[in-house]
Amino acid sequence: MRKVLQTTLLTAFVILVTASFSYAQFSVTGNDSFPFFHLGCLIVGGFIIISLKRKYNKLYMSEAIGSFALYAVLVALFTAPVVDALKTLIN
Repeated sequence: MRKVLQTTLLTAFVILVTASFSYAQFSVTGNDSFPFFHLGCLIVGGFIIISLKRKYNKLYMSEAIGSFALYAVLVALFTAPVVDALKTLIN
């Protein structure tokens, strides 16, 4: 029962982070240059972390959530709006 609950909570977290990433990117870039590749990478990464959590019992919930959160930040860093913002910050 505990394993199912933890997997469900992790899945909800992955869905919420992915949805917030999609909303933020759509509100910044619009429909013309939406980063579908980055969204796909985020979804695949979420599936991998969820499957690892289901397979290995010793993987803590906080480790799985933390690793996906860091992965989401890493994916978001390489989108066009963030790269453009960093370029203007440096120049």
